[in-house]
Amino acid sequence: MTDKNKILCAVSKYEEKYYLNPDFNGLPDGIKDELQAMCVLFAEDIGGILTMEFDEGANLQFITMSDQGDLLYDEIGSVLKIKQLRQTKAELLESLELYYRVFFLGEKLDLE
Repeated sequence: MTDKNKILCAVSKYEEKYYLNPDFNGLPDGIKDELQAMCVLFAEDIGGILTMEFDEGANLQFITMSDQGDLLYDEIGSVLKIKQLRQTKAELLESLELYYRVFFLGEKLDLE
């Protein structure tokens, strides 16, 4: 993560905690629930820590990490799981990027 990235949410298998950035409390409850379920399932399957954050270009990035020496963390599985999520949750991820561009970056929608 760089200082310019904005965290949307994070989950830690180690602490068994999920975090949603309070700046995103305006998201509909269904979206917040889906994000939480997606992140918690990722942590259960892969282990380690996952953060979802917006980069400078308003692209939603999946960042994973693990504690040094964590033999249960599945690094290869994390890449495959992220690829799967990008495919199966494409509409949700695109909507979140649009939400971020409009409500955080102040971009105007071109509805024509």
